[in-house]
Amino acid sequence: MVTPPLPNSGTEPDGSAVVRVLSYNIRSMRDDTNALAHVITACAPDLVLIQEAPRFFRWRKKLARLAEASGQVILTGGGTAAGPAILCSLRATVERTEDLLLPLTPGLHRRGFATAVVRFGGARVAVLSCHLSLQEDERYEQGGMLLDRLAGMGVEHAIAGGDLNERPGGRTFARLAETLQDCRATAPWGGEHTWTPADPHQRIDAIFATKGVEVLGCGVPVGLPGVTETDLKAATDHLPVLAALKIPAG
Repeated sequence: MVTPPLPNSGTEPDGSAVVRVLSYNIRSMRDDTNALAHVITACAPDLVLIQEAPRFFRWRKKLARLAEASGQVILTGGGTAAGPAILCSLRATVERTEDLLLPLTPGLHRRGFATAVVRFGGARVAVLSCHLSLQEDERYEQGGMLLDRLAGMGVEHAIAGGDLNERPGGRTFARLAETLQDCRATAPWGGEHTWTPADPHQRIDAIFATKGVEVLGCGVPVGLPGVTETDLKAATDHLPVLAALKIPAG
């Protein structure tokens, strides 16, 4: 399968910025970390929104090794956000970061958001990585918390990405897509389904953006130069989602 080119990162004369964003559930780096690093590197992202980052024994060192191997630096998250994390390239200028733990439902996993505000040239953007609940009602409430968090960050333009544990027809996915752009639906590119690598048949991972962000393309980077099927299958139990987004200046 030949995947058409996705726009490269860059800054426009008007101060806007083209940013490549990758969302990826890495299953606590329990699989082939070399393959994982190869996939991330080949996607050439400016931001990597991670789910299931290592969060227990020596989790910071493990995440740091992945960042170094893929040409990124740790922005925020990991154990302090109960799994979501954000990596970034040196192109990003960081204004602030904050990790949030969501209310705990007894008997279910703790969830959280990794959030940051960054600049790329003259473009300023809020960023959020999430991994929503397996339980439908809790997931729906977390979707509302995600929207509230983005609205409360005080930034006009925002990006959110993660493992939603739900397909586009679900209540929570629809709730997010009512307020935000579902980037894959707005500008389809590459592959669609994100789970599982061996038999991809569901889209449960997504990248969203506020309405002022121009979506240039979004999807699973199958066929992208440097991204091999072998690495995608070996890296983790999800396929990544890659988007090219044009963020206005301001």
